[in-house]
Amino acid sequence: MSFKVGKYFLDEEQSKIVTDESQHLLVVAGAGSGKTLTILGKIKYLVEEKRIDPKEIICISFTTAASQDLKRKIEEDIGLNLNVYTFHKLALEILKKEFYFEIADTSLLDDIIREFFREDIYRSKKNLEMLLKYFNLKNKKDYKSFYEYHQDDVISLERLISTFIHLFKSSNYQLEDFIKFLDRAKLTFNLKKYKREKILLTLSLNIYRKYMDYLKNNNEIDFDDMLIEAKKTVDKLGFFHKTKYIIIDEYQDTSIVRFELVRSILEKTGSSLIAVGDDFQSIYRFTGCDLTLFLDFRKIFKEGKILKIQNTYRNSKELISVAGDFVMKNKSQMRKKLKSNKTLQKPIIIKYIENAKRDFRLLVLHIYKNFGNEILVLGRNNKDYIPFIDSNYFEIKNEEIIYKENRSIKIKYLTAHRSKGLESENVILLNLKDDTLGFPNQMKDDAILRFVSRESQKFPFDEERRLFYVALTRTKNIVFLLVPQKNKSLFVTELEENYKNKIEYIK
Repeated sequence: MSFKVGKYFLDEEQSKIVTDESQHLLVVAGAGSGKTLTILGKIKYLVEEKRIDPKEIICISFTTAASQDLKRKIEEDIGLNLNVYTFHKLALEILKKEFYFEIADTSLLDDIIREFFREDIYRSKKNLEMLLKYFNLKNKKDYKSFYEYHQDDVISLERLISTFIHLFKSSNYQLEDFIKFLDRAKLTFNLKKYKREKILLTLSLNIYRKYMDYLKNNNEIDFDDMLIEAKKTVDKLGFFHKTKYIIIDEYQDTSIVRFELVRSILEKTGSSLIAVGDDFQSIYRFTGCDLTLFLDFRKIFKEGKILKIQNTYRNSKELISVAGDFVMKNKSQMRKKLKSNKTLQKPIIIKYIENAKRDFRLLVLHIYKNFGNEILVLGRNNKDYIPFIDSNYFEIKNEEIIYKENRSIKIKYLTAHRSKGLESENVILLNLKDDTLGFPNQMKDDAILRFVSRESQKFPFDEERRLFYVALTRTKNIVFLLVPQKNKSLFVTELEENYKNKIEYIK
């Protein structure tokens, strides 16, 4: 059966997913493979062929912008007004009849952490003694002086504890788990390491309790607790309306608390689950996303089924071959045979940098002359573009890089993280250096985070590798790499060693 959504016909793999009757289905969708089109096709099939009431279909996407975009496409392409939720909007819908509360500001935890280290620390002898030991200081005066001249060290500690507590909550750990963490920390044979981790865990516990007390006393709830309370409400009272299908987009970004809410809804309603995503593009572990929920789908749902969409309509077969092989060096990634009908013999162009500002401008002009006026510039960090921008020729306006001499050249700068889901005619990658803040970023997670990360990192730069895959696959045509002469990225070296027949060099 041939399916059409809007002006596009679905291919064989997409059509197979549309008609699949599995109770629990994982759709593994490669980059540029028509994931959204397949979701639209599934919804259209359920409503028109299976006669499912649209109100009995719940769609979930991860950000407000993504959910609004999906809702708009459903309306435009298949003429349905369907509820598309974020997880938090869904949780609010569940809770609104049972609870009255205010939603805590997203900066609340960080505000409480800052207050703890600036003010509370002086009111607790035990906390102050721990902090002095952590920084190897002798007394309160030393700490005040240390903070004045070494703010970055205190801020790093604050960020570490913030990350720890965020992961603790998104992974649904409970207060008593701190005792288990301390017991596990004792197993280390390094006394110095144990003492450090004991301090970190104790400080994190005290801040966590202060944070949770604030929420309770002010009748506020944060996003993680919103999901946890919504799950409890579903377990106790059931779901708020009849549901037959739950469709989740970007499933690779699911956290434990998000998953537990969905599982409760599935159990209470008996509805079917269609989870859509790509483990190659799982790049948000630092926010609590747990890739094992994706990779272990068949273990979680014993009768679950996995289908793949492997035809890409964005990238050339040469580029998708390089990018797919590159990311699958990590054997824990799902095996995929990505395919394309587009051909570009050398989809990667490398330009070695002699003068960053001059070479960036020359590359922009080269792309404009030979490949078109649309350019997406990607970096690893927010400000990676700065060394490349000559203010005599370019000006920055929000995300736009404006070329003063030819404003018809459309240049946009984003981090690789923010580029996920987007595409452009041509892409330039920056910051391809072997450096702590280069690409791959070589900052190691503090060992303390192992207690709150359910997913163990077994392959070097596993998430950075997936992020590089995302960056490579944003282009419809060629991806241009601006590479320093010295200390080039480990990833660039790997590309040159393994895929040299797919690379062209320009001066």
